[in-house]
Amino acid sequence: MRAKAPASSANLGPGFDTLAVALALHVEVDVLPAEQLLLRTEGEGSDIPADRNHLAAQVVRSVLGHDRVAITVRSEIPVGRGLGSSASLAVAAAAAAGADDPLAVAAAVDGHPENAAASVLGGLVTATVVNDHPVAARLGLDHDLRFVLLIPSRPLPTARARQALPAQVPHHDAAFNLGRMGILLAGLADHRLLVREATEDRLHQSARTPLFPESGYLTAGLVEAGALAACWSGAGPSLLGICTAAAAPRVRAAGEGLLAEAGVAGRALVLDADHEGLVVEDPE
Repeated sequence: MRAKAPASSANLGPGFDTLAVALALHVEVDVLPAEQLLLRTEGEGSDIPADRNHLAAQVVRSVLGHDRVAITVRSEIPVGRGLGSSASLAVAAAAAAGADDPLAVAAAVDGHPENAAASVLGGLVTATVVNDHPVAARLGLDHDLRFVLLIPSRPLPTARARQALPAQVPHHDAAFNLGRMGILLAGLADHRLLVREATEDRLHQSARTPLFPESGYLTAGLVEAGALAACWSGAGPSLLGICTAAAAPRVRAAGEGLLAEAGVAGRALVLDADHEGLVVEDPE
């Protein structure tokens, strides 16, 4: 079987471990019977050793109970950049192996379900865990929105970004995030309602800023260039500018300049939201 799943950008500012949007970069996984494990990787992440410890092999083995398969992974999604590469790969590998519930498999791998939910459902999602099972739903997303990504060349491992977070947060900071998330959801459903303050956050972005000191300058620059709002993409280091379709090209161009001015090697992309989510097919 063959399965394709999109990348995702999680948190979107105030929606920590809850919100994610699927983006039009993809990973595709083929799984076919074989006498022993054969794993081939192409594109992003192809420098990761192609052995039984590879995430695709682990996921397929967990679904089938063995690894007598030939697995091919083709990915456009940069690894370690806050774009849900692990979740999307787990979703596609689980689906290609015939899992009944790829979301549950991938959420178990990731430890939280929002990235995996976006890769399965497409569009803008909210996700959580209820009674040890992931529960997710699509939310309204204005089709005129585009997403400008600043993707640094240097990775930021998610585990390191998690370690930067405080163990507890004040009640007023949690309430602040809930308020911002409400106006963010309204603005994502109708871009005319989206204000720059909607992606403000007190739970994770400021705690992670020392890991990427240039992030504040870059996100502010995206808004000054015409983005409606900007934030970290997942655990970073990629940064996300939420734009109208008309503004996206000039925001992307400005993003290239901002990276150069900040001395950060990387690239700027304009991406559509992926509204299709997980696609499974028989390549024969």
